[in-house]
Amino acid sequence: MTVGMEQDLLKREIRFLKGVGEKRAECYARLGITDVYSLLRHYPRDYIDYSAPAAIIDAVPGETWVVKARVFKKGREQRIRKGLSLFKIFVTDDTADLTVTIFNARFAAEALKEGESYFFYGKVTGNLLRREMNSPQILRVVPGAAMQPVYPLTEGLTNKMICTNMEQALFLLEGWRGEPLPLEIRKRYRLCGLTEAFHNIHFPPSHLAQEEAKRRLAFEEFLTLQLGMSQLKRRGRRETSVLIPAPDFSPLFSSLPFELTGAQKRCIAEGLEDFKSGFPMNRLLQGDVGSGKTMVAAALIYAAWRVGYQSVLMAPTELLAKQHAETLSALLSPLGCKTVLLTGSMTAKQKAEAREALASGSVPLAVGTHALLQESTAFRNLGFVVTDEQHRFGVAQRAKLVRKGEHPHVLVMSATPIPRTLALMIYGDLDISVLDELPKGRKPVETYRIGESKRERAYRFIAKQLDAGRQAFLICPLIEENEELRLSSVEEYRKKVERDYLPGYVVGVLHGRQKPAEKQKVMEDFASGRLQALIATTVVEVGIDVPNASVMLIENAERFGLSQLHQLRGRVGRGAEQSFCILVSSHRGEENRRRLEAMCRTSDGFVIAEEDLKLRGPGDFFGERQHGLPRLKIADLVQDTRLLTQARELAEELLSNDPQLSAPEHHGLRQLVRELFRQAPEGGSC
Repeated sequence: MTVGMEQDLLKREIRFLKGVGEKRAECYARLGITDVYSLLRHYPRDYIDYSAPAAIIDAVPGETWVVKARVFKKGREQRIRKGLSLFKIFVTDDTADLTVTIFNARFAAEALKEGESYFFYGKVTGNLLRREMNSPQILRVVPGAAMQPVYPLTEGLTNKMICTNMEQALFLLEGWRGEPLPLEIRKRYRLCGLTEAFHNIHFPPSHLAQEEAKRRLAFEEFLTLQLGMSQLKRRGRRETSVLIPAPDFSPLFSSLPFELTGAQKRCIAEGLEDFKSGFPMNRLLQGDVGSGKTMVAAALIYAAWRVGYQSVLMAPTELLAKQHAETLSALLSPLGCKTVLLTGSMTAKQKAEAREALASGSVPLAVGTHALLQESTAFRNLGFVVTDEQHRFGVAQRAKLVRKGEHPHVLVMSATPIPRTLALMIYGDLDISVLDELPKGRKPVETYRIGESKRERAYRFIAKQLDAGRQAFLICPLIEENEELRLSSVEEYRKKVERDYLPGYVVGVLHGRQKPAEKQKVMEDFASGRLQALIATTVVEVGIDVPNASVMLIENAERFGLSQLHQLRGRVGRGAEQSFCILVSSHRGEENRRRLEAMCRTSDGFVIAEEDLKLRGPGDFFGERQHGLPRLKIADLVQDTRLLTQARELAEELLSNDPQLSAPEHHGLRQLVRELFRQAPEGGSC
């Protein structure tokens, strides 16, 4: 809670508000609302503006309107059939009449009094001579307000219930002094007070008042998150004895069959600066598919090995771990830096030998999966930790691996392009390095959007690619039949492909319902070339590298986010041959057209991520929230980027002068940070 709230009425449990009780309190709990204060922080998702109601005569049938009208006649209850009744209410605003029909709501109908005026919100039907409105919202007007809030709901709660309880909560604010933002900050950024913001976000008297309230609350939310993330970063700035000077890289670089890109050289240099700083590296290496992240990690592993430190790289799947082990071994073993693999499917003897080599220090590099996290895995002198596809791991898992050394340096890698604003929110406790340059000679994947009519032509093209000795991915969005969405299951799709499109070719199937050993075998068969085409769900998004695959066909492409489509496309284009991505979609919506055209227009993952953020909003950018940060309730990363920048600058300024926010004027901010991170998902950053 914020300052002054310990003895405050706002700490009162929600069940004690008039009309709530135990049962409704349980409903509120599902929304994360347990007391009056958390109710006030439950912000509207939209508003119904009744500041300028339409005249009934101007309300065009087929559209949704707010009208203000007087009840002049009430019809009797009409029984339609068992369990269903309706009430006809006749209203007028003297420009025209409107017939309002209320279904199965005796109380609502009886509450309307003849001769009194109300606001009605709903779709107008009928014609220009006789207008009707079925099951409208009958707005309960709050004095001084001009807009009705529309709240996120759960079963057992109506919007009207929340509005009633919110009025009670706002009444308890009278005389409250729990303002977390110091007056100086509010003046500098022209922010209204918190009490005013609460009133005007829930029952705004005007659009301007609502916008000012939102601006205040969004700034506060950004500032709270930035303060928390900055404190996390500072807390991790404990000193380390792991000092790694820049080595002579000539033995490594001269052995490479390619030249490093400028971006790779820059990211290696940033890592080396961390190595010699006296503080543990805590860095995100963000790069598009194929940008050379593994090479950057290899160079830093080489530097650690040259001065006697061990390194570890953890990947989310066994296949990806094996691929990393093969790549790093090919790069480093000829120079004397040996690699050992440790995964769950290895025999007990193999695991024991690998762990013994790591514990003794005879092997300087371990590559593996979650098996690395087991207590039986120990290192003699761990100095450098790398995790690949960081968003696939929880923060707690990363911390467990780090604890196997004495404040080792940490590099987390992600091939999921993230707009910088979002990256700073998600990975705010990390420094960020970006690989924004592809290796020379890498050909962009040619991408095409097609409708159902060109499907057979697309498969004829795929057959030609297979005849030329190459391979193809065929992606389905769902595993099981869904009649409503008319999406084929993977198995049904396989039968159709083998029968109608690719008869005589060797086709495999991969999906999340298969057992791990079965998935592993399918991926290995495809990687080795024993399968010519692979029908799969998004389990191939990460963790399978097949340079010989030259075609990616994605069914029902409208079902995927742009960033996910880009990740899938990144499975091809890894070899010397020109590769192709075919997006199949019969969806004719304008937004879908824009999204898929963006995929065809550019292969830059960061550009696509920005477009995805604009189209989808921030939401859960990865689909799963495993990074452990609290959700934003009111701030908008797309619309409020200027506020985010201001909040970040202010957070750094405040913490440079008061790192623990211990000054009396910062007590409220400190409480806000604690409250926000207490609500973070389990295994979160704090």
